[in-house]
Amino acid sequence: MNPHLDLSSPAVAGQAVAVERNRVLRNTYWLLALSMVPTVLGAWLGVATGITAPLTGFLGIAVFLGGAFAFMFAIEKTKNSAAGVPVLLAFTFFMGLMLSRLVGSVLGLANGAGLIMTAFAGTGAIFLGMATLSTVIKRDLGNMGKFLFVGVIMLIVAGIANVFIQSGALMITLSVLAIGIFSAFILYDLKRVRDGEETNYITATLGVYLSLFNIFQSLLALLGLAGGREE
Repeated sequence: MNPHLDLSSPAVAGQAVAVERNRVLRNTYWLLALSMVPTVLGAWLGVATGITAPLTGFLGIAVFLGGAFAFMFAIEKTKNSAAGVPVLLAFTFFMGLMLSRLVGSVLGLANGAGLIMTAFAGTGAIFLGMATLSTVIKRDLGNMGKFLFVGVIMLIVAGIANVFIQSGALMITLSVLAIGIFSAFILYDLKRVRDGEETNYITATLGVYLSLFNIFQSLLALLGLAGGREE
């Protein structure tokens, strides 16, 4: 050990903080990539078996919201234990199942596979853009979270209402708004990790994953409405 190294110096302390933030960010990216595997498996199983086909209308909303909030509660309780990662991956499998009805309907179109790949590529491009922005923006984005949260609540309420209204125009509007809001949420969540405000990579992964899920779902819905061709 170097006797001249002062571990309490601001420079050494700052370096330790930077190393820890980079570790959380790196683990977040790795876990986010891993979470795509059970999501795809869940979507494939749902399409192949049709297990989610009966989940329409209010029943579908109840199962989706009930299951999602139950999983998120479990993730919060286990995020600091060895069970945290398996619970998160189980949640992403559930989300894949819930996505399978939309995926199945788009696959029923003549150009369905192409639309899914386009939505996937668009989601990836948005993520890359927001991740890059999070490294460039220096200002504190703390106040953004409150406005984004209100926006999400409004989306949920309007989305539930549209299940009964069945308005195509409202669906398009909500999808566009969702893409904008959840893109901003990716920037917000990644910036919090870079600034050291979020130190748990499981929580960070959950936030970014939910944003990516909603962006992909919204893009796929828009593409299915606007660019789909019947068989």
